[in-house]
Amino acid sequence: MRMEKFENEFIKHTGVKLIVGKVGMGKETMEGCKIYKALYCVFLAGCTVIVAKCVEKIESANWNDLGMPETLWTCRVHELGPLIVSIDTNGNNLFEKNKVIFNERKEKISEEICKEVRFIK
Repeated sequence: MRMEKFENEFIKHTGVKLIVGKVGMGKETMEGCKIYKALYCVFLAGCTVIVAKCVEKIESANWNDLGMPETLWTCRVHELGPLIVSIDTNGNNLFEKNKVIFNERKEKISEEICKEVRFIK
């Protein structure tokens, strides 16, 4: 999410078609994916070891001066996955869509819990 504010311009200037991350992204990434027909995918929680085994070679590491988390890693991979398409080429954002649904459910469940556990405000 730290790179969210740069994603639209990043996709535009690099021509990248697949960005892989670990959290949901927002408006800038949605716009970049829609305009430039790119995908933003995330790894399932806890899959870091599986991902590491898919990397055959680090082709390059750019922008190291931004720190390791923001370094742009270009990797050669084999059978990369499992991935979830979080933002598709139409700009649809699975995380944002699900957030609305989960928040609706959360209110009802919270009310039910508070009736049973009175010390929760």
